[in-house]
Amino acid sequence: MYEELRKTIEAAWQERALLTQAPVAAAIREVIELVDKGLLRTAEPVDPEKSEWRVNEWVKKAILLYFPIQPMRKMEAGELEWFDKMKLKRGYEQLGVRAVPHAVARYGAYIAPGAILMPSYVNIGAYVDTGTMVDTWATVGSCAQIGRHVHLSGGVGIGGVLEPVQAAPVIIEDNCFVGSRSIVVEGAHVCREAVLGSNTVITGSTHIVDVTGEEPVTYKGYVPPRSVVVPGSYRKLFPAGEYSVSCALIIGRRKESTDKKTSLNDALRDFGVSA
Repeated sequence: MYEELRKTIEAAWQERALLTQAPVAAAIREVIELVDKGLLRTAEPVDPEKSEWRVNEWVKKAILLYFPIQPMRKMEAGELEWFDKMKLKRGYEQLGVRAVPHAVARYGAYIAPGAILMPSYVNIGAYVDTGTMVDTWATVGSCAQIGRHVHLSGGVGIGGVLEPVQAAPVIIEDNCFVGSRSIVVEGAHVCREAVLGSNTVITGSTHIVDVTGEEPVTYKGYVPPRSVVVPGSYRKLFPAGEYSVSCALIIGRRKESTDKKTSLNDALRDFGVSA
């Protein structure tokens, strides 16, 4: 459907001199407009049941090419002043998005109808689906994919992944709850209905240890569906001695049979997870 756009972007990626040509710049801006409207995504689900996703590298390339063709300009709001290349997202009423002062989303980020932005920040290339709340001082990095009815609690940091272009962005699937001050970065993938307790840190190399069975099972950069996760640590021997290293512990599962909100509350109570 967008094959001609893709070819133009790929050609400009290989030969940056093409950025001076008006049709190439127009193609880049068209891609950003499509991303802004949610018609194109930097990554998209291929098989939601298996939590399989595909990275659209050429769309990420278009975002990276958008920066050099945009002029720097001054922006003002009363006495406040900024100097940047990117426009901000506008028209929240028409989009059906509740945006509380001082919520900020950059143009090129898709915010679905029914989403709520508390004073927060959403960067270019991100996708925030319907019913999701981005709570106070939470940040959604470039290209991050946030599913439906997700709650990103206060101060949550969702990292951005623009480069390398083949790298998957951070993915938070439907009905997840991410507790206050948690961090999810480096293309980590949190599958549907998972609960991360407060201050949980998930990176591409974090040991995520399932301790619910007789033997521990370790994941890296991946939180299985319906997992209830809390911060933890394990002992590791270094040349200078033995020290505690941060990890994340899977201490239980949310029940499929219950309502999403009820199961979330049950998870917080049953496993003593701080929100």
